[in-house]
Amino acid sequence: MDDNDEIVGIIDLRHELNEFIQDFGNSGYSVRPSERRKGYATEMLRLIKEVAKRVGLDSLQLSVERSNEPSVKTIKKNGGLYERSFEFEGEIADVYKVKL
Repeated sequence: MDDNDEIVGIIDLRHELNEFIQDFGNSGYSVRPSERRKGYATEMLRLIKEVAKRVGLDSLQLSVERSNEPSVKTIKKNGGLYERSFEFEGEIADVYKVKL
């Protein structure tokens, strides 16, 4: 939320990965288009790392469409290391692991 109580973005944390979401990872985030390129995604991911550590996780797995360069940069800024790739709905997505 910003100073005007407007939603800037959302982020979620999945404490466990089941077979259905194993490729998609523990966390997902999105920033409202008008608020992008302001550092919110990097900060949101930094904060969710703290929460994940508090609930006992030792790493986060995140997936991102390879063509989403801003999100790839955000993940790498937060320590994300490439693990593998998969195809979903005709798009190549990369999986990164972020140690906590």
